[in-house]
Amino acid sequence: MVAELIDGKGFALGLRERIATYVTHLKAEHGVTPGLAVVLVGEDPASQIYVRNKAKQTVETGMNSFEHKLDVTVSESQLLTLIGRLNADPAVHGILVQLPLPAHISEKAVIEAITPAKDVDGFHPENVGRVASGEGGIVPCTPMGSMMLIRHTLGDLSGLNAVVVGRSNIVGKPMAQLLLAQNCTVTVAHSRTRDLPALARSADILVAAVGRAEMVRGDWIKPGACVIDVGINRVEKADGSGYRVVGDVAFDEVREVAGSLTPVPGGVGPMTIACLLANTYLAACRIHGLATVGAF
Repeated sequence: MVAELIDGKGFALGLRERIATYVTHLKAEHGVTPGLAVVLVGEDPASQIYVRNKAKQTVETGMNSFEHKLDVTVSESQLLTLIGRLNADPAVHGILVQLPLPAHISEKAVIEAITPAKDVDGFHPENVGRVASGEGGIVPCTPMGSMMLIRHTLGDLSGLNAVVVGRSNIVGKPMAQLLLAQNCTVTVAHSRTRDLPALARSADILVAAVGRAEMVRGDWIKPGACVIDVGINRVEKADGSGYRVVGDVAFDEVREVAGSLTPVPGGVGPMTIACLLANTYLAACRIHGLATVGAF
């Protein structure tokens, strides 16, 4: 068996095209243009590239993009003041502060300062609670994109065993909530889980979101399982000529056992930005009390 590769890049392109259609309708029928404000503190190269891609794709879908680049020495109070202005700005429907932040700024304080209606990352405690209780909170982008790929690949998930490796607030915990909402039987594994390989082998759906390069091996996989690799890790090439990007899954091994598998890159990664745009569109509709045109 060789696993079917799940084309996150292609799926994300189709999702962005649908969002662009919905935005066109929102403008024409209601005069509303969704606006996304992205705040970048400092000059981390990876974050700069990510923010640039976000801005480019925001504009391509017909939305307004507002970029705020702040010096690494900006104070927490200055950043919170900016967030307050964005909360009050009617042209801004989504606010994203790029993480991580410098050590002198509290990520918790920043996340909680963003009004929940504009929290398109889905990190505010109110949205976390709403997602957990099934009350329509904004879903974090990476789990949202992962769930889209799983449902597209498998269809009805009722009764399937799902194992999420990783318990972060950003991916692991919300991923488990989304799988529960689809009637899966869900186990969240972590660094203290006993006999993790045996647990992983019980999974019809395995989501690897632990941040350790190629940790999940081929003999951890139940034959035919759907494997979602959320990891993005830079490892040095064997010949020392630079770095390559790998996931949390040993791709070549797992591909020989799994039924379907997301590659890295080109799997979950492209879905994250596309889902950020989806959340911005949804936030704009909710803020203006408008029904959405289509579902995601």
